[in-house]
Amino acid sequence: MVAPMHRCPLTGTSSPAGRAGSRSRTGRPRSAEADRAILDATRAALVELGWGKLTMSDVAARAGVAKTTLYRRWANKNELVLDAVAVLFDELELPDRGCLQADIEGVVLQFASLLAHPETKTALMAVVAESTTDEALRARIRSAVVERQKRLVVLGRERAQARGELPPDPAGEEGAAAAGRAVGLIFDVIAGAVVHRALVSAEPVDELWAQQFSTLLLAGLGGLAGPAETEAGPPGT
Repeated sequence: MVAPMHRCPLTGTSSPAGRAGSRSRTGRPRSAEADRAILDATRAALVELGWGKLTMSDVAARAGVAKTTLYRRWANKNELVLDAVAVLFDELELPDRGCLQADIEGVVLQFASLLAHPETKTALMAVVAESTTDEALRARIRSAVVERQKRLVVLGRERAQARGELPPDPAGEEGAAAAGRAVGLIFDVIAGAVVHRALVSAEPVDELWAQQFSTLLLAGLGGLAGPAETEAGPPGT
């Protein structure tokens, strides 16, 4: 049973501050339409063929572009599949629901909904599996997915600090370093829990689970205890 916590009113809207920032990509300008067609074709082919049978030639044919077009953008299949899944995560936003706990629940449910799509699930699990023997791919996952999506944690902390729900970060280089470590840890906890629940345990990430998870994150294990346990202790004590 979840111990009651302060619940903020759900606005159901996202403020401008909650919207994702610029998603500009590095490199020379290129056709956004061609990129979209290629990445769409990559995810569709991966679901249908699997990692082992997926080829750059097949993706080019599905996208209606020359194979040389793919190789001008991506050096190999690993990079192509990673970008195909990374662009999906770029669509995640942190909803502004009025308080930190509700914001966390909102982004957890949004993340889980994204992972429920066969294209996202297949592409993510494929690149993670492949990265176990490819250090360069692991580095690209960190830069293309992990580091980019930490923006959600940064925004959530800043918003909570502005509301007075979290203390401000200490000034100076030491404070900035501590804030960076906190952002990394929070990201690992949230992303790790949701991915494990949705893709490893194959259990639902529903509103109840999101509420229990956010309570655990903000209040610790004591926040999950029922009223009888918190007042009188567990049975037998």
